[in-house]
Amino acid sequence: MNISRHILILSLVIAPFGAMGQTAARPAPQPGQATWFGIHYLDTSTEGEINGVRADETARLAMIEDYIAEDLTKRGFTLAEPPAEAVADIKNPVHSNGADTRIAAEMGSDYAIAGEVQKVSNLIQSVNLYVRDAESGQTLRAGSVEIRGNTDDAYRRGYSYLLRNIIFRED
Repeated sequence: MNISRHILILSLVIAPFGAMGQTAARPAPQPGQATWFGIHYLDTSTEGEINGVRADETARLAMIEDYIAEDLTKRGFTLAEPPAEAVADIKNPVHSNGADTRIAAEMGSDYAIAGEVQKVSNLIQSVNLYVRDAESGQTLRAGSVEIRGNTDDAYRRGYSYLLRNIIFRED
């Protein structure tokens, strides 16, 4: 086995632990004013290309956005929606090159919060949530969880886990 293969194997083993340490090393976000960008849906399955947008998935995204907003509100966050004209040209706030935090800062928010769901297949979904400091643009907490199933219950369990065990986890 050559040295580059050893390095690759070692990096695959260590990388997940390094990512966990970065999240845990930063304190959980404290309640404040947050601009809530909602959830961006990315369908990378072939199903979406063949069958188009599904009504149940559209309803599920609205349900999970409400679920997350309710959780954040219960934790003491005051949520504001970004102005439609400010986000009109942004395809995905999660990967907007800092546009999300600039908009949040202009609105007087402490945080920019956005999520993303990537549909890999009807069985596998990757749910993500990001909390960024509006002033610095720095990601304070972020997490991703793979869920099995394309149901309301699976989405709630995935985002519940992210909120409790990654975004607001206290060590």
